[in-house]
Amino acid sequence: MMGIWARSGLPLNPFGGARGDGFLQKKSWNETCRPALDWAISTHRPPALLTLDVRTLMPQAPTARSVALDLIGAVLRRKRSLDDAIEDNPAMHELAGRDRAFARLLVATVLRRLGQIDALIADCLNMPLAPRAATVHDILRLGVAQLLFLRTPPHAAVATSVDIAHSRGYLSHKGLVNAVLRRLSIEGASRIDQQDIPRLNTPDWLWQSWTRAYGEPIARAIAASHLKEAPLDLTLRNDAEGWSVKLQGVLLPTGTLRRAAGGSLATLPGYTEGAWWVQDAAAALPARLFGFLSGREVVDLCAAPGGKTAQLAAAGARVTAIDRSTRRLERLVANLRRLALPIEAVAADALTWRPPRPVDAVLLDAPCSTTGAIRRHPDVPHLKAPNDVLRLAVVQDNLLRAAIDMLRPGGTLIYCTCSLEPEEGPERIAGLLGAGAPVVRQAIDPDEIGVRPEWITPEGDLRTLPCHFAEYDGIDGFFCARLVKDGSPASNR
Repeated sequence: MMGIWARSGLPLNPFGGARGDGFLQKKSWNETCRPALDWAISTHRPPALLTLDVRTLMPQAPTARSVALDLIGAVLRRKRSLDDAIEDNPAMHELAGRDRAFARLLVATVLRRLGQIDALIADCLNMPLAPRAATVHDILRLGVAQLLFLRTPPHAAVATSVDIAHSRGYLSHKGLVNAVLRRLSIEGASRIDQQDIPRLNTPDWLWQSWTRAYGEPIARAIAASHLKEAPLDLTLRNDAEGWSVKLQGVLLPTGTLRRAAGGSLATLPGYTEGAWWVQDAAAALPARLFGFLSGREVVDLCAAPGGKTAQLAAAGARVTAIDRSTRRLERLVANLRRLALPIEAVAADALTWRPPRPVDAVLLDAPCSTTGAIRRHPDVPHLKAPNDVLRLAVVQDNLLRAAIDMLRPGGTLIYCTCSLEPEEGPERIAGLLGAGAPVVRQAIDPDEIGVRPEWITPEGDLRTLPCHFAEYDGIDGFFCARLVKDGSPASNR
């Protein structure tokens, strides 16, 4: 029988664990096993890597864990988005559907819990792993994620991690991988109890930004909401009550249908007939701020993947969808074809493209840092930096001016971003109005779109946070402002 470990009163180290061993043994077989584990970790000095002739290795079919290892490296070291890395990984597409889902879950768990996981690993090492052993670090991350957050049986998590180290040629590190994971299989849960989980899993720059903007309690709530996978949100074309029964979902106060994530979309009722499309509840709000749209000319800028485009077309608008990415625009067209919604799609740069004549409405979902959608994109904290926010703010200013230029006098502009950073939301609108742009802000009434009054800022804009709708498992972070074009170019209101 495995013995019980009791926590000691030792002080905490910078990683949230206790200095020294941090645990006191009761008599058990661990009296002999624990020294062996500690000795294996402390004395490990790997020789030169990969002396094995890899040509002697038998080719193996990809596994979910091996694919996950490659995806982690693509995100953390090659700075590729997880979606792009998945799309461009041939081995991922060779996996069965269930294995593909498991591979993505493994990667998402590592990315969501990276601060915790790296602190636990560092606590078990006398010195950091060398840069040339970065893949070994990723193997350990995968093992810890399985052991402590996915409830994989310890023997399976440890054995498969050691096997991956072997198959990748890190033969000299197999003992280290085994020792670290076996130790954490015993001590890990207690060490997690000592961690500041929201803070550890949030990069410094984001923590500071959210604390300044919203205060530390809300910053903590935002960070905590990112630890869970987002549910599946669907926008319905009609018969909300009927489809909520068929899809076994819950209708949110905003009108979105929510159900648990997972499974194949194509097998859900209503997919083939185009009764709904996937769209986060927060992302579904901006298009509803136009009011009556039937017969009106609307330009949807930066339109892909097309959820808002579908909303506009379903409301009867004559929609022109603009996106500079041909590949993304092709996906949009395919989505709208499934829904049988007519639109015009144009691959163009929104900064230079103009409609043949001024239009009634423009929806600008501007490129942003995406920090409001970390629940759905756990790679974002590891890909973005403060300079990205500053760079994108310039793009957003230019797009706002272009959007205003497309509008007729009296036309409506909806500006939105899925960012939590003030520099990409309220500061852009304040700067626009302060510079004398020919628009006036039209305050948003919470009753228009079924949101809570506290989601409306003092200026009359919409601000959702990931910790909102906590009783429904949260919502993406969005900023949204409604502007109406004035007839006088020199007006400043």
